[in-house]
Amino acid sequence: NHTRISEFILVGFSSHPGSQLLLSVLFSTMYIVTVVGNVCMILIIRLDSNLHTPMYFFLENLSTLDICYSSVITPRATLAFLLGRRTISYNGCASQMFFFSLFGTTEAFFLAVMAYDRFTAICNPLLYQVIMSKRLCVLMVVGSYLSGCINCTIQTGFTFSLSFCGPKEIKHFFCDVAAVIHASCSDTLVNELVMLAVCGSIIVGTALVVFISYGYIIITIVQMPSAESRHKAFSTCSSHMTTICLFFGTVFFMYARPGATSSPSKSNTISIFYTIVIPMLNPFIYTLRNKEVKGALKKQLKRKGFFK
Repeated sequence: NHTRISEFILVGFSSHPGSQLLLSVLFSTMYIVTVVGNVCMILIIRLDSNLHTPMYFFLENLSTLDICYSSVITPRATLAFLLGRRTISYNGCASQMFFFSLFGTTEAFFLAVMAYDRFTAICNPLLYQVIMSKRLCVLMVVGSYLSGCINCTIQTGFTFSLSFCGPKEIKHFFCDVAAVIHASCSDTLVNELVMLAVCGSIIVGTALVVFISYGYIIITIVQMPSAESRHKAFSTCSSHMTTICLFFGTVFFMYARPGATSSPSKSNTISIFYTIVIPMLNPFIYTLRNKEVKGALKKQLKRKGFFK
């Protein structure tokens, strides 16, 4: 006889009352940087015809995804820290989980797609334009979102089929799957196994594509006769690998290990990395070390008269 609850209380970081203002300022600043940085990335790619290639098509879509991904979590968490309103409705929690899982899963597939794109460009340069056709690029993006839809439907459906009878506290700053499962008073073994199987297979599968692709890329780069070519290729790949290691390292710890639901309160800090920090860093990682993007940015600034 479980009473259906109408709302949850997000208690992530509530044990540090003196840091609430600091957290709200930190989260809001990172969110603004995320939106501005990714919007700039999208505009640069759109405005420069030299960047209308498969690589930048994927980067443009990644920037759009990162804005959506961060927007699901950060604004609400910022207001909760600032105003102290930590309640979230039952339906609101389900919606947040659905879209967070959608965008998070899609990002994993995007990183795998982008790794395959770099593999094709470096290891099969003569066939690159043939293999990475516009049709295939669009299909890869659509397929990534469809994969995200399947996962978020499974995770949200299974999680909110559980009973919640109190306390209705979620030991997190957003409605993360593991934290919500931990708040249930039902037997959650099936849910934990489903999360481990589905999320684990997605994370391990996409990570394998990424690391196998970059393994072949590194072998190809080492065999290049020109030192300049090796330096250019390594410079591009090293920035990509930074994002990949941060993303897959944190999500593997959160979702693809046994017992991931046992201590959600310890996962608050780790969650910040893949929900807020990585979407903020992506524009800088993929642009500041990219001569083509920096050249396109300078061209647009000159056109606007900012400098000669």
